[in-house]
Amino acid sequence: MAKRPELKENKADKLITFIYYKDLQKGMDFYGNTLGFPLEIDQGWSKIYRISEGGYVGVVDERRGMQNWREEKTVQICIRVPNVDQWYEYCADVGVSKLSQIFESRELKIRAFVFDDPEGYQVEIQESIN
Repeated sequence: MAKRPELKENKADKLITFIYYKDLQKGMDFYGNTLGFPLEIDQGWSKIYRISEGGYVGVVDERRGMQNWREEKTVQICIRVPNVDQWYEYCADVGVSKLSQIFESRELKIRAFVFDDPEGYQVEIQESIN
């Protein structure tokens, strides 16, 4: 059996979740401007935004990417923050689509809320609770 290649501290350099957009500009505006995440890698028809130290969202023009846009979304982007209430107020102020109320899960030890991005991907903002 082949041996798996070694990784420093057994961690990959980056984890990129790619989502496919009919309108790339809408995704760029939402993740770059509305949510304010920095554009880390610009590949032209793919824009990769840094969400955390090693976590990224890649917004891809579906006409060029490896997948096609689908009406039914089966991916959720989850962003863990230290201040869910402040993020909730901000998201309400900028008018994100389908904003839920803040909810709490003692089982998962989180406080969170969800909303949809411009092409229907669900985004969850959560913080850890004890």
